[in-house]
This record gives sequence, structure tokens and C-alpha cells, in this order.
Amino acid sequence: MSDNMNWWNEVEAIIADKSLLKHPFYQAWTMGTLTKEDLAHYSQQYYQQESRFPRYVSAVHANCPELPVRQVLLENLNHEEAGPENHPELWLRFAGAVGASRTEVLNAEMAPETKNCVESYEALCGDKNWVAGLSALYAYEAQQPAVAKTKISGLKDRYGLNSKDALGFFQVHEEVDAWHAESEKQILLDQVSKNPKLKEAVTQSVSKACDALNELLDGVCAARKITC
Repeated sequence: MSDNMNWWNEVEAIIADKSLLKHPFYQAWTMGTLTKEDLAHYSQQYYQQESRFPRYVSAVHANCPELPVRQVLLENLNHEEAGPENHPELWLRFAGAVGASRTEVLNAEMAPETKNCVESYEALCGDKNWVAGLSALYAYEAQQPAVAKTKISGLKDRYGLNSKDALGFFQVHEEVDAWHAESEKQILLDQVSKNPKLKEAVTQSVSKACDALNELLDGVCAARKITC
């Protein structure tokens, strides 16, 4: 196995170790021990991150000088924002399905942990070293297919939510983020093969991004008094 693949296995190990599926909030989701009020609060806080994700992609796109990579990012951005089924809209529909009105979601005040997550992603994706920014996107999107699949099962089996509004956001991400993550992986491996010094930037960005996402969930647990 090449040195680059050995290193990439270390990157994947960081994501596995800090996986969102290991977080107590998502484990409670799977077990069905959350209340609808817990899910509604989560939907308000997570929207603050999700609604900004297209801007994170835009920031990496703006800093990247390589046209083929920008084309990949542009397609990602198009998936995020195009048309009436854009991803922030799908999230608002999910929020409504668990009892949070659009007004509540759109006007929700960010908890300190949510604010830290957003600011961390803004800094990582706005880094002039666009490879670091892409690494932060990967840390999120690589997890989403498995996370989405688990959430769908929980919503259907534990909370009796089967509607398109409740499941649509997760059904989309179960599929499209698998493609996004694989594209990002190949770009990162290509960049590191050209410049091995980038390995540290990728590793640090992935780790910081995972920490930021987990911190947001820590805040949801604290607000709802869920043991974390």
C-alpha cells in the first residue's frame, strides 16, 4: 500500500473516531428516546449550520485556482441550492414535520456551541489554502450517507414519521453525499500526491471540522438536558 493510502487511512480513522453516529444525541435518536421537542430544538440549531453549507462550498470554490476542481464544487453547490427542492428548504420541511415552524427555525438564536461550529466552518472553508477548506467539506459529507440512513430508520421506526417532508432531506443526502465525498476524496489524494506537505493541513482540517460538528450536538444535549 502506498504511503498516501496509509496516510488516507489515518484520515478516515479520525472521522471514524469522531463519527457523529457515536454522539449521544444521535444514539438517542436511534433508540427512540428523544422527544419531539428535542427534535424540534435540534432542527432549529442544525439549520444554522445547514443553511450556511452552500456558502462554505462557495468559499472553497472562490479560493480554488483549478478549474476542474471548481467544476466539481459548482456541481455540489448546484445540488445544495438549485430549485424549490434545495437543501435548506428540505431541512425546513423536516423541521416542520417535527414541530418547529419556519418562523421558529429562521429566527432561532444560535447557541454558543452552534455559533462555534459555524465560525469554525467559516474559518476552515475560508482558508486561502483551499485544500484545507475542501477537507472540512469532506469531513461532513463523508459521514452523511450513513448518518442519513440511520436518521431515516429512526424517524420511521421510532417516531412514526414517514412523510416526504420528514424524510426528504435525509433521503437526498443518503445518495448525493456519497458522490460528493468520493469526488472530494479523489481531489484530496491527487493534491497530496503532487504536494505531500499538504497532508498535515488535510488532517488538521478534518479533525477540527469533526470536532465542530460534535460541539453543535453537545449544545443541543445541554439545552435539552440530554445526557452526553
